[in-house]
Amino acid sequence: MKKVVKVLTNKYFLVTFGFVCWTVFFDQNDWMSLKQRQKELNAVKDNIAYLNTEIDRMNAEREGLMSDPHKLEKYAREHYRMKHEGEDVYVIEQSTAEPQPAPAAQK
Repeated sequence: MKKVVKVLTNKYFLVTFGFVCWTVFFDQNDWMSLKQRQKELNAVKDNIAYLNTEIDRMNAEREGLMSDPHKLEKYAREHYRMKHEGEDVYVIEQSTAEPQPAPAAQK
C-alpha cells in the first residue's frame, strides 16, 4: 500500500498524468476532435472515390459518343430533343401527381 501511495505522489508521475489528461481532454487536438476529423477524412475519401468512378464512366460515355455517330444522334435526340428536318417530335411527360377525381355532375 505504501508503494502505491509513493508512486501516486511521485512528482514525475503527477506531471506525466496531468500532461496526458490535458492532451486527451482539453487540448486543441484532443481525442474527440481527432475522431471527428478522422470521420470527415473518411467521408471525403469516399466522395473522392465516387467522383473518380463517375469521371471514368463519363469519359467512357464520351468516347462512345465520339466514336459512334448513331449513339451521338440518339443522345442528341433524347437529351436535347433535336430532330431532322421534316420530323415532328412529340414529348410525352409523365406527371407524378395523383389524378384528381372528376367533379360530380350537378342535376
